Amino acid sequence: MQSNFEIEQMIDHWELTVLDNLAKTSPPAHEVAYQKLREHILFGDFLPGQAITIQGLTATLDAGMTPVREALRRLISEGALVFQGNRRVSVPVLTPENVNELLFGRQAIEPQLIIMATQNATPDDLDRAETIDTLLDQAIARNDVKGYLQKNYEFHSLLYNLANAPILASLADTMYLRFGPSLRVICGRMGTQSLPDLHKACLSAMRAGDAHAAANAIKQDVVTGMEQMKRNLAD
Repeated sequence: MQSNFEIEQMIDHWELTVLDNLAKTSPPAHEVAYQKLREHILFGDFLPGQAITIQGLTATLDAGMTPVREALRRLISEGALVFQGNRRVSVPVLTPENVNELLFGRQAIEPQLIIMATQNATPDDLDRAETIDTLLDQAIARNDVKGYLQKNYEFHSLLYNLANAPILASLADTMYLRFGPSLRVICGRMGTQSLPDLHKACLSAMRAGDAHAAANAIKQDVVTGMEQMKRNLAD
């Protein structure tokens, strides 16, 4: 029969093992704060030009000051936020010239990602993309702006990651982070019904193995959306 001391030692060892495993599997606090803040920006929870206090972010993200500052440092370096001084940041306000740059970059990168993704995608991959697109359609029908933004991002991210081109996919993702907040503003003005959607044409071409037709569909999707954004930002 084990003594109380031996039992306590076993419990202490088990607790240390659990804590060690949690430390190995749980992302660090600064990464959690970064991902949460990134999603807030991507899906337009912060409007372009809106001042955001660092103290307020600690409450919004349920994180300490140090992880929040590290998240801000990364997002400022990515161009997703700008420092305003007095412990405030904001989402940049896009100009028509900014939109032209984003349009140029997206046209150069995203069709190429689709060509590469078409070569790699399995039927299951395309089924997942179709499911996301169906949920996107449902968000459009409900005029659910945030739901639309989330599913549109998921759709593009899924396909671009299938390209197995991490540098290009990262560039596309960073550009999405730059225009996502402005897209939220436009959706708020116009609703989701008027937004371009060539996803079905893209998926149909991918299923047929026609990489260039799929790339052309996504290029039209990009161009139409960004031109619409530029017109609305100019109003």
